[in-house]
Amino acid sequence: MRAWVSAEPGLGNLEVRDLAKPVPEDGLLLVRVTHAALNYSDLLMLVDQYQVRPPRPFALGQEIVGIVEEAPRGSGFERGDRIASKVLWGGFADFALARADMAIRVPDSFSLASAAALPVSYSTALVAIDYCGKLSSGEYALIHAAAGGVGLAAVEIASARGATVIATAGTKDRLAVAAVHGATHCVNYHDTDWVDQVKTLTGGKGADMIIDPVGGEIGEASLRCIALDGRYLIVGFASGAMPKLAANRLLLKRASAIGVYWNHDRDRALIADTNREMESLIKAGRINPVIDDRHGFDDLPQALDDLRNRRVVGKMVLRVDSGREDSE
Repeated sequence: MRAWVSAEPGLGNLEVRDLAKPVPEDGLLLVRVTHAALNYSDLLMLVDQYQVRPPRPFALGQEIVGIVEEAPRGSGFERGDRIASKVLWGGFADFALARADMAIRVPDSFSLASAAALPVSYSTALVAIDYCGKLSSGEYALIHAAAGGVGLAAVEIASARGATVIATAGTKDRLAVAAVHGATHCVNYHDTDWVDQVKTLTGGKGADMIIDPVGGEIGEASLRCIALDGRYLIVGFASGAMPKLAANRLLLKRASAIGVYWNHDRDRALIADTNREMESLIKAGRINPVIDDRHGFDDLPQALDDLRNRRVVGKMVLRVDSGREDSE
């Protein structure tokens, strides 16, 4: 089978290799991959800066969608099922192994390409909004990078929860996408007065919950427009810099800075609840991912470069074997 392999650190050292099809053991599902999603953590893993560091050479890719080829008895899945799943690595390949407890069943009404956004982006957004931030109807939710994978997912879910959503992004086109997906107000965070704009939109109160996948100066400035008892949720550092948070602002606003992180082994009950909630939102028509699937399997290095340089709206998805999707 084809697989994109990292033998040496760096994006420029990725190469396609012919590997043996993986053999499912210990209750794993064998999945024929139709699509694989890209994440910033893939870029970090390539340069040994991610918390998961596979021994080289390894096949890159942490988020897959496809068709179950083999399933162990009692797993709840069978051959032919359509699933999306987080994997530790090995996703940018024709076949991959997935744990049954990490697999999300994809409804027939939902495209496999769209399902590529579910395991990481929508799971992270749900954990952030429902578990970490405990967002309530009527609250103000400020969502940075609102046209990105996690950002758009958070816009949709916060809107479904009845919040007033203030979306930020760096261009009018990106803000327009956020507006279509549920943002009540849109602010360009390249504007020098974006913090004042947020204060005005909230009547001087500030945002009750802030979701920040960007970090850096955006994160630092966010504490200037957080509400009393507000929650600042740290999702990632797409800017490449970790914010230096002013503890005095947290103190004066009685606010909290909360890390958004989940793990399938430690948080099994949480993720099971999240998956059930995700299925409910899909059935209600509240989840409508924006997918950028312009790149085929051979274009992975370019796709990763586009992701790194923010030349993507929504979730970047690699087409691995999408031509066979409709035949299943």
